[in-house]
Amino acid sequence: MRSISLFIIYMLTSFLAYSQEMYVGQVYANIEKSVHTYADTLRLDFYTAKESRSTADRPLLVVVHGGGFAGGKRDNPEETKFAQKMATKGYAVASISYDLTRAGKRNGFGCDCPAALKIETFKTNSKNILDAVDYLKNGEDFNFDANKIILVGSSAGAEGVLNTVYMQAYPDYAELHLDRYKFAAVVSFAGAVLDARYIQEENAVPAFLIHGKKDQLVPYSSAPHHFCKLGDFGFLPLDGSKIIADHLKELNASHYLVTAPEGNHDWSGLGYGYVDAIAKFVNSVVNKGENVQVDDAIAEEKN
Repeated sequence: MRSISLFIIYMLTSFLAYSQEMYVGQVYANIEKSVHTYADTLRLDFYTAKESRSTADRPLLVVVHGGGFAGGKRDNPEETKFAQKMATKGYAVASISYDLTRAGKRNGFGCDCPAALKIETFKTNSKNILDAVDYLKNGEDFNFDANKIILVGSSAGAEGVLNTVYMQAYPDYAELHLDRYKFAAVVSFAGAVLDARYIQEENAVPAFLIHGKKDQLVPYSSAPHHFCKLGDFGFLPLDGSKIIADHLKELNASHYLVTAPEGNHDWSGLGYGYVDAIAKFVNSVVNKGENVQVDDAIAEEKN
């Protein structure tokens, strides 16, 4: 009986230690939010636990919302809940607005939108992300480790963060000088890059990737954006989460691929439910410098 009691106490103690581990479990409760203008009329919401505001070595998460570059908000319920939960674990979090360059456009962002214009849209988003990062790095109201910046994106935002991290050598991105930025990790919900072949040893940033295998907007593997046909104006081949993970694996780089076998583009939002797994991955690869490689995780809907 005594041995059983001791076992229960041990298990309870282990659980509490895990749940209170900095950057993994919930450590803080008092979350503060402040609003800042980082460029022209573009704003960001900065989330921090009151107790960790002065912590200078904590990682920073920069969250980029989805919406086809035509809609969405930095303070959508999903982004807000995710930012708050990560802040309770000790992270600094910034959820940003960006230029909605396809808002109100007749040809939207589908197969009627010329491929060259899609690339320009991606580039504008990357520039907005970098402007936000520069503002945060130079601001006096924020404390975080500039070597521990993690980009997080959903759908259009996922395309934005992935291209920002991996397309330094892509010809159309040359003017952005992306090689000036060294991001510590990237988190993508239903995202893709222009060409995964540009992921090389020098920019093999650790990635946490969630994607529905039957996504008909942003390909899980390699396919045209929105699955446009060859003759469509918007025909633009992209490499999705599976291809990105394969390239990182070949380079022996950290990656965590979560696949929803029957999932569609709804996983661009459902991915926010993986907050605990994301926190654990980021803590392992960014804070501890561990090499984490997971290729066959099956997605389950989470609250």
